[in-house]
Amino acid sequence: MNFQKYTKQTQPLKGQVILIKFGGNAMINEAAKRGVVKDIVSLKKMGALPVIVHGGGPFIRQILELAEIDSEFVQGHRVTTEKAMQYIEMALSGRVNGEIVALVNKAGGLAVGLSGKDGFMVTAKKRIHKQEGGKIDLGFVGDVGTIRPDPVLSLLEKDYLPVISPISMDENGNTYNINADMFAGHMAGALQAKHYIAMTDVDGILADKEKPASLIARMKLSEAENGIGNLIQGGMIPKVESCLIALRQGVKSTHIINGTASEALLQELLSTERCGTLITR
Repeated sequence: MNFQKYTKQTQPLKGQVILIKFGGNAMINEAAKRGVVKDIVSLKKMGALPVIVHGGGPFIRQILELAEIDSEFVQGHRVTTEKAMQYIEMALSGRVNGEIVALVNKAGGLAVGLSGKDGFMVTAKKRIHKQEGGKIDLGFVGDVGTIRPDPVLSLLEKDYLPVISPISMDENGNTYNINADMFAGHMAGALQAKHYIAMTDVDGILADKEKPASLIARMKLSEAENGIGNLIQGGMIPKVESCLIALRQGVKSTHIINGTASEALLQELLSTERCGTLITR
């Protein structure tokens, strides 16, 4: 890795927590996945304290199909039965988490895998989906209730790189799947991260989704709030909402970048020419 082309000083990253939400096409494209992990380990070697939160939608679909469990969706939200939840936990906390841990270790890092359950780190609360005509029970789908970041902080102090699945449980021990974007935004806030990076498969927020060159390089929190539903649509909404969660909880800067682009993470954090959308307070 040639860091000379990155002209910013790396010193400001030393000792700073950087929360990276890893998912989407950057996770199913093997070359992109290895590239992202390599860049994260490079940040660690520079003295930063990276933390990975991952999703795994494609792997959830795959395991549910193999288990012959039909998926019902309500306005894009998967209704999760108790049986389906068992397989979702296998996919996220088992397969996906283990694969990322292995890649980090192979790239020269020291990764430790965990989920929101470990150390009762995240207390989930059941999500009730509201829509016109009433409320819909989505089953074992949760939201973040509270976070105790101690397990992650302890790992960082010992020079490990935490890799976190969003599977969590409530106070009664019921297991819930929490949207990984929302989980990541809350975790970034709880850790008081300096940077929160949300990865997707486009370069960032576009003024015209048909024109990649219309990338919006910088937005204020209020602009992002007002843009949801018009400028910001579809799959970009949860990415932006996770950034807003992080900013409201004290994170200094949030970034939406293309996880499939080579060295996008390093360029966004270290280059004078960023490649994604920066959202700040």
